[in-house]
Amino acid sequence: MKIMGILLLLALMLAVLVVGAGQLGFFSGRTPDGLGVQAGRLKAPAQTPNSVSSQAGLFPGHPQRRYAEIAPFTYTGDGQAALRRLAALLQSSDRCLLVTQSPDYLYAQCSTRWLKFTDDVEFYLDASAGVIHVRSASRIGRSDLGVNRARVEALRARFAAGGQASDILQK
Repeated sequence: MKIMGILLLLALMLAVLVVGAGQLGFFSGRTPDGLGVQAGRLKAPAQTPNSVSSQAGLFPGHPQRRYAEIAPFTYTGDGQAALRRLAALLQSSDRCLLVTQSPDYLYAQCSTRWLKFTDDVEFYLDASAGVIHVRSASRIGRSDLGVNRARVEALRARFAAGGQASDILQK
């Protein structure tokens, strides 16, 4: 029984240490190169299963193309107004920082609650196609356990409903 108590105490201490490291930013990673829109494209999906992109089909030989595929956002009316609405949803979301906002592009950084893993989320207004393309990718780790897809789909549901984002990106 004494050994079990010691093991439990060690496990608790390790958990506190890991959460503390996360809170200090040790798991946030660094901002990747190549973000933004180049020639009408967002950055390619990640090489590991930890990103989603509505433009994954533009990279046919990409090893994660199928995993990353996700639909773009659709809107009616003014595309720039739709992108501004997305910006407002991102700004009102906990643990999400809107870093860049232009008439046809948004870039946000979203982090998890306890360990502060940071994901980079981009939106590109393709007015000629009548859609807003999206890319969301984890900075570190081989897998995102579906968090990026869940984030984008939760945001899409709020956007489509025209509602506010009180709990978008809470993952």
